[in-house]
Amino acid sequence: MKETELYLPLKKFLEKRGYEVKGEVTDCDIVAIRGDDDPVIVELKTTFNLSLIFQSIDRQAISDCVYIAFPAANPDTKKGAWSRNRKDILKLCRRLGLGVITVKFYKRRAPFVEVHVDPAPYQPRKLKRRKSMLLHEFNRRVADHNIGGSTKRPIVTAYRQEALICAHALNCEGPTNLANLRVLTGLDNIAHILQRDVYGWFQRLERATYQISPKGVDAVALYEDVISDIIRAEKNSVLPS
Repeated sequence: MKETELYLPLKKFLEKRGYEVKGEVTDCDIVAIRGDDDPVIVELKTTFNLSLIFQSIDRQAISDCVYIAFPAANPDTKKGAWSRNRKDILKLCRRLGLGVITVKFYKRRAPFVEVHVDPAPYQPRKLKRRKSMLLHEFNRRVADHNIGGSTKRPIVTAYRQEALICAHALNCEGPTNLANLRVLTGLDNIAHILQRDVYGWFQRLERATYQISPKGVDAVALYEDVISDIIRAEKNSVLPS
């Protein structure tokens, strides 16, 4: 497919809406004019890519009404960036204030032009719950045990830190009941951590009594540095570091 194959379907689409349309006007693939409205500029590519975004952002210096346009699917594979990442593409274009148009081609009928987003100033909707979760997780974590981008070991979340303290306590004391573990760790949610056993670190022996599992022993060794930092920082813990 060539970019030129997109031109006629888009030209007809815009003309039906009262625009006068011309191609390749001062480096703009399509320019459409209707009365005193801001010029509509459409940049064409055979697939969604960064080059298309860069060109369209540059056109925003001319007009606030800039669209990107590309085929809804690759004519050969019937797939493409649009089919895989539609939500992310629309989110990106809304943030950049760009409109999005796709053209769907058929063997026996005219192409179908669809406008998914119109250009508009971006006003992000703040998600208070996600912000609250972010701050809660940040404040619950003790020290900083994760290196951004590293995959050597699982991320040390606040929950993992608390589970590690439980595992360390059982590793030190042996089979222990909940009441004693609560005193040793200083954790009020000790029962919840042991009962959920997200990581498979604990084994229930009898009611309210637990011991560490082989996985838990391995975790205590792997996260030895984390455990030491937490115990030093936690005033309520009476465990040995």
